[in-house]
Amino acid sequence: MNPSDSIPTLLSLIADRDHFLVTSHARPDGDAIGSALGLMHLLEGLGKQVEVAFADPIPVIYLALPGANRITHTLPTNPPDALIFLECDRFERTGFPIEAFDHLAATFTINIDHHLSGRRFASFNWIDPHCCAVGSMVYDLAVASSVNITPAMATCLYTAVLTDTGSFTYPSTVASTFALAEHLVQRGADANRIAQQVYFSNPASKFHLLGAALRNLHVEAPLAWAWITLDDMAASNATVEDSEGIVNYLIGIVGVEAAAFLREAPGGTHFRASLRSKNTVDVASVAELFNGGGHRNASGCTLTGPLPEALDRILTQLRHQTLLT
Repeated sequence: MNPSDSIPTLLSLIADRDHFLVTSHARPDGDAIGSALGLMHLLEGLGKQVEVAFADPIPVIYLALPGANRITHTLPTNPPDALIFLECDRFERTGFPIEAFDHLAATFTINIDHHLSGRRFASFNWIDPHCCAVGSMVYDLAVASSVNITPAMATCLYTAVLTDTGSFTYPSTVASTFALAEHLVQRGADANRIAQQVYFSNPASKFHLLGAALRNLHVEAPLAWAWITLDDMAASNATVEDSEGIVNYLIGIVGVEAAAFLREAPGGTHFRASLRSKNTVDVASVAELFNGGGHRNASGCTLTGPLPEALDRILTQLRHQTLLT
């Protein structure tokens, strides 16, 4: 389906239904949370009943978003009329156990995604890799619906776009991205307050963990990599969310075209890899080799350990990818 045909079709599907459940991927980021809450405000503006559920905790920097207090961490007992997935390529990507969806097997499903690795697993699929964020897709849906874009909705969607474009620095940022941001500010999003909350409200544990990661930093241009272990997490009194964004320091090094940051997962047998790149280096294709995915310049996957073997596998693929560009 052509992306231009998706919006009217989706609005028709929404009009025919009353009760919606919105969810997104495990370890939610700003786009997942902002777009889910933005969609909640949009659907309620259309007179619908909406629940929002995430399997994992909401990072503290997003708890001030309008409606964040309504997010639950369990799926409802009573099936909704439609289940909307944001930024997911399959049910399991939500982080909820697959059996948790058993009682929702007959529910109509809607998949909204902007990742190159997006898959058409739902009853209705709207996948547009040209969009800078799922938040921008929800914005387009809001504009087409003629619903009133409230300050609450604008705040959520601006947060989604701000964070998923890397503060408007990723290649997905185009002229229309700034027009979108301008309109959301006009509708009540406070750009300064949002930036303060997202970028300048981090706990000290995040910086202790960053220090641990930078002590493990290796640079062999055009690659840079670093890691943290469970011991590093414990010594820093850090949480998983404190590790978010560390990879961006690695890709910021001059001469580095691709970067990998590995975080040891509970149990010590797996590592969560965050990948970033510049220009034409495609880290999404690397992530997909390990059943991950994402964007050309920002992706992730999970690797089996031990650490030396995990690093060797991911660095081998990144070296190959940089040679292709």
